[in-house]
Amino acid sequence: MPPAPAPLGTFISRLNSLVTDPDEARLLPRVANALTTLVADDKWLPDAYAVPHPDHYTQYLLYRDPAARFSVVSFVWGPGQGTPVHDHTIWGAVGVLRGAERSQRFAVSADCPPRALDVAELLRTGEVETVSPRTGDIHQVANAHADRVSVSIHAYGADIGAVQRHTYPATGGAKPFVSGYANTAATPAFDAQ
Repeated sequence: MPPAPAPLGTFISRLNSLVTDPDEARLLPRVANALTTLVADDKWLPDAYAVPHPDHYTQYLLYRDPAARFSVVSFVWGPGQGTPVHDHTIWGAVGVLRGAERSQRFAVSADCPPRALDVAELLRTGEVETVSPRTGDIHQVANAHADRVSVSIHAYGADIGAVQRHTYPATGGAKPFVSGYANTAATPAFDAQ
């Protein structure tokens, strides 16, 4: 594995020190702050990790902590692509590197359809949001552009590609899923060194 580009390496180093704090209320704003710095400049992400799939969004594993305490991924959104309503079951931070995303939070219960909360948020290049089961981690995300690719960088409090999560169909209920990665054999793109 090649070493991480300098901005990503700095972010990984920051996460290594931040995740030692078990208090999520302190941790998430610090992770968001570090991610804001990372997504302030988009020149560091190699083109190979910004390639969209023609049919659905793509998740590339950039880095996985050896103890799986956190992972860093790039999400690539083709024009108009989006996710189903889903949860994460762990903390996360999302920063838009290129383009823009629309994020809609939801409430779910038993066999009722998901219910949208508030108004969908528009996250522009350089903006960051956090998710957590503690503060609300059920949402639906889509590329805000119908005519171009958007790319976001996500940090999660586990190996997100291996975490069992849920989608919430319009008919109600929850369907378990594990997202995996677009990378071959889920091999991280970069080493922390």
